[in-house]
Amino acid sequence: MGTYFGTNGIRGIPGRGFFTLDFACTAAGAIGSHLLASARGGGTTVLVGYDGRSTGPLICSAVSAALSYAGIDCAVAGMLSTPCLEYEVRKKPQYAGGIMITASHNPPEYNGLKAVASDGIEISRQDELRIENTITSGGVRAAGNGEWGAMSSAREFDYVSDVASRVDGQAISARNLRVVIDSGNGAQGPFAAELCGMLGCRYTVINREVDGRFPGRGPEPTPENLSQLSREVVRGGADLGVAFDGDGDRSIFCDETGGIVIGDRSALVLARHILGGSRGSSIATCLNSSSSAEKVAAEFGSDVIRTRIGSVEVSQCMRETGALIGYEENGGFMYGAHNAVRDGCMTLALMLDALAGSEITLSQHAGLLPPSYTAKTKVRCAENGGGGGGSAGSTALAVMGRLRDELDVSDDSDGLKVLLSDAGDRWVLVRPSGTEPALRVYAEAPTQGEADGIVSEYAKMLLGMDGVSPY
Repeated sequence: MGTYFGTNGIRGIPGRGFFTLDFACTAAGAIGSHLLASARGGGTTVLVGYDGRSTGPLICSAVSAALSYAGIDCAVAGMLSTPCLEYEVRKKPQYAGGIMITASHNPPEYNGLKAVASDGIEISRQDELRIENTITSGGVRAAGNGEWGAMSSAREFDYVSDVASRVDGQAISARNLRVVIDSGNGAQGPFAAELCGMLGCRYTVINREVDGRFPGRGPEPTPENLSQLSREVVRGGADLGVAFDGDGDRSIFCDETGGIVIGDRSALVLARHILGGSRGSSIATCLNSSSSAEKVAAEFGSDVIRTRIGSVEVSQCMRETGALIGYEENGGFMYGAHNAVRDGCMTLALMLDALAGSEITLSQHAGLLPPSYTAKTKVRCAENGGGGGGSAGSTALAVMGRLRDELDVSDDSDGLKVLLSDAGDRWVLVRPSGTEPALRVYAEAPTQGEADGIVSEYAKMLLGMDGVSPY
């Protein structure tokens, strides 16, 4: 990770530490200049948007002013979801790239900047470092000719209609599917409701109102905080429920019984659906995803490409290899035919398409997958010299150094991964978070009880080290 960029963009608490308005202006100028210089389609305007966080409008004003000061034209989209901004950048040739003001699933007090290249995909790690060099060297000066960049508004979006066009709308409408949408008080709710209406679904929205305090259940959809969604699905006899994170790029599903389908499992349900019509297409996923990915891919003559953790890594892999499918275990699913980025609405549309194309329920779809049991947790690290995105800093590095000495590490490409069986279906991974001051623990095992036990064992080990505390 760089000094400011973490796993997914720059994140911090506005007004605390490095994340001041001055920093936001400096970073925006550096990002905008880089996007303009590297645009692939001749675009000259940077699209700027923000999610529902309370500090979004203020940071947007600072970012827009900084771009104008640097002589860069910008279009302000206002509040929208991250995948909507990414799609609009990709679709419309006037855009050299985009800046999304978001902290995704981080707690409400956070915000951040995500840089989007002209092809609608998050910029690469190398580009992040180039931008950081510009930031640390003093940023971007005023436009040389003295003319500030123009500001305009962007309010007409093609995003939802394109998502709907990627699936069989007639088949979905004919099924008269019932959906419960848990917006989580985030920015994706209005787009998801529009999509369901466009596809002829009956739908209910909970935690509907966009609110930067995320009072309903918080900005991150985890199985532990989706009990309201489960109850609403069962009470209303819905076919499925879906919960989004704060900026709408991740989605977690609830089946018709009220059971939460974790990201690993929902991704493989969709992979089987997509590969049924695109045999041989590749799947890109992170090294902390379940080993079931290879088993599902083999059914269709496909291969799995493993990457470091983070949507940037998966998106860049899809760009480089042409993989049709990408996903993370946290509910981030990517469909290359639409855009090689995490997209909660596109994921919902594909799940509706999968249900409409068969006579079985979501729980039955998940039941057809190879057995797989995963678990994860996190512990807090003292914020001593934290890296980008509010990520763990020197404390985490010291703990990881101690842990390396105690473990038989099989893979250190991204954290420390230990294989606990020769078959590869039992493992544990410990990794510093790139988005918050924490250490994350992931595990897979042949039973849920064993996976939970492995995670608990390693979390307990971490909690015995200096600077580590329960989250």
